Amino acid sequence: MYTIKRAAELTGVPAATLRAWERRYDLVEPERTESGYRLYDDEAVARVTQMAALIADGWSASTAAAEVHRCLGPDSATLPPSPSTDGPTATAQLIEATAAMDPAELDRILDEQLARTPFEAVVDDWLMPTLEEVGRAWADERISIAGEHLVAHAVLRRLAALFDAAPGRPGGPRVIVGLPAGVHHELGIFAFAVVLRRLGVDVVYLGPDLPAPAWRDALETHGASCAVLGVPRRRDARPAREVVEALHDVDDTLRILVGGGHQDELDGTRTTRLGHLIGPAAAEVAALLR
Repeated sequence: MYTIKRAAELTGVPAATLRAWERRYDLVEPERTESGYRLYDDEAVARVTQMAALIADGWSASTAAAEVHRCLGPDSATLPPSPSTDGPTATAQLIEATAAMDPAELDRILDEQLARTPFEAVVDDWLMPTLEEVGRAWADERISIAGEHLVAHAVLRRLAALFDAAPGRPGGPRVIVGLPAGVHHELGIFAFAVVLRRLGVDVVYLGPDLPAPAWRDALETHGASCAVLGVPRRRDARPAREVVEALHDVDDTLRILVGGGHQDELDGTRTTRLGHLIGPAAAEVAALLR
């Protein structure tokens, strides 16, 4: 049996993602110690490994989980190869359009994918993995920094339109959402704000690069039932801690939730981790407000 930390090491899947896959897809059902800690057996590790492999091959998280459920029984630890596809995937098409600096084709691909429903599934199954691939393409010099900016601003415009179109619930429980000082990559946290607003929550989106005193001012001015901030990089943990301290100076009982790739860096700060999937994270916050 393996602890969640060891299972994460064996599979290459972060512990927060393991918990999210368990909650959202019923991928595994780990045993629990008397203290409530998760324990994973070899079958559970195999299931996680296979789902991660399918996602790396281009499967969406939901379809990968369904395939694992279909193919992996208690006596099986292998999956058939993923089916071949004719032509490039939407993600590959987007990378090609970006490399060619073709905004019309880029717009077509984004609009086609974002028109799929539900939007919450598109965000986790296609948009965020595709943006990660855009980042890798820039690092590998397959696209230029201008191309990376072209994609980012195209996505940002669409998220802004979706945010404005969502009904929200003025007068209901309010959530302030944003990024600490020095954090500029806002697509993930903005997508979260869109999904949360679509769930009927009154969202005050503060945007990127907001210093701790400004967070304090926002809480004093707007009030909030809780706050959500992102910690995408390890170095963002320090300014995020400053935000947490500033908010608790105003309201020591305020519930603060954190997302992003390095949310674990805020352990010990009276914050709650949201995991790495936007849809389930937003649903968790919305449920807290009911």
